[in-house]
Amino acid sequence: MTNDEKPAGGGAAGGSNVTALNGAARGGDEQGARKALQHLTVEDLSTPAYLVNHKFQIEWANDHALAGIFARPDGLPRAIDDSSLFSLLLSSSVVRKADGLPELLKFHLAIAKKRASKTYLFLSNPDLGPRESELMGQLYDRVEPIGAHRMTSEVEVNLAPRGEEPRWHKLYATFFREGIFFTVAPDDREQESFLTWLARRDVVIRDLLRVRRPYVTPLAVLVADLQSSMRICAELPPEQYFELINSIWTTMQPYLRKYFATYGKHAGDGMLYYFLPQPDSDYLVNAICCAFEMQNAMRQVNRDWQRKKNWTKTLHLNIGLDQGEEWFGTFEGPTFIEFTALGDSINRAARLSDFCSDGAIWATKSMLSRLSEEDRARVRYGIRQTLANGTEAVVPEMYSRIGNLIDLDDPKYHKLGDISTLAATELFDIEGMERD
Repeated sequence: MTNDEKPAGGGAAGGSNVTALNGAARGGDEQGARKALQHLTVEDLSTPAYLVNHKFQIEWANDHALAGIFARPDGLPRAIDDSSLFSLLLSSSVVRKADGLPELLKFHLAIAKKRASKTYLFLSNPDLGPRESELMGQLYDRVEPIGAHRMTSEVEVNLAPRGEEPRWHKLYATFFREGIFFTVAPDDREQESFLTWLARRDVVIRDLLRVRRPYVTPLAVLVADLQSSMRICAELPPEQYFELINSIWTTMQPYLRKYFATYGKHAGDGMLYYFLPQPDSDYLVNAICCAFEMQNAMRQVNRDWQRKKNWTKTLHLNIGLDQGEEWFGTFEGPTFIEFTALGDSINRAARLSDFCSDGAIWATKSMLSRLSEEDRARVRYGIRQTLANGTEAVVPEMYSRIGNLIDLDDPKYHKLGDISTLAATELFDIEGMERD
């Protein structure tokens, strides 16, 4: 089988870096080949390529994929929830006519089967007709799941319309923490350099994050700040302060990975992370569980620091949580790519972390209200109140406006003025959480 012929929209781009790389290699110019490879980007690919997240929604596709696979030359839908992979594949006139439709679907379903249940796939693709749903269900049951441990998987599919001369193409899936990158391999003359480039995983994913389109998505935001960090910084030698901050970040990383947190940024000693919808877990619950794991881990950091450094003060990590439906994308600098969301949820979570004290976790009423009734019943939350005798009590399952809990005329609370009317509550525990 050969893949000399390209599907519609997948013709080689004249003067591309892929072509230049192979020309240099065939001419024996190794230095030129290395230079061409160094400058190859996803935008230079002369065949279809698209990035799918772990909810199997398309986050980016090049023009060749839009025209030659999805038959959407005008682009993808604006909202990420309208970009479900299987809905777009099965609504494509190109894919529906392709002789290799079953093989194409089986390859994607084998990858999805390792990450999402059949129920989830049907719920996330509600526009499928009865015939498409039946085909999806049958193929899902028959395929063997493909895991990410293989780094890259491949399949050969015939993308020619049924009854026409076959056009065989090799489709690759490369697995990253941020998503799954599908690429149709170029012709035989360019495959070697293409595979060499694809193996440079750090370069490829950085490139994909750079070109990935911003999209509107539900998300949860977690902001964590070290309490009294200015005072701690002033009291410690610089090398010990950096040691402390690095210790906190390192300790938190396993829990952030466990609950699928996406790195936002570190502002000094603070942390900002996003929790995006996942196939078979609730992103809001993930954010809450992660906050409790971080709270518990910080207690251990404090004990270790007190023991090793003879530190007498108590270290606290204050955590604010909120949710929203925001534009989510990336900002690119010369040496970094930073995930960011545009909207009020980030500011509210940050202000809540400023409001917190002594390692508390606070969340907005809107966030808890969006939990299912069952999940909300698992969360123990409420408002602390000081009684007439001076003792403290918790009024369970209660919210309060932030402005009712502080003196807004006090200069130290002035920066909380913009959340004075925000309804929020303190979180104390969540039942059924798997703790390490």
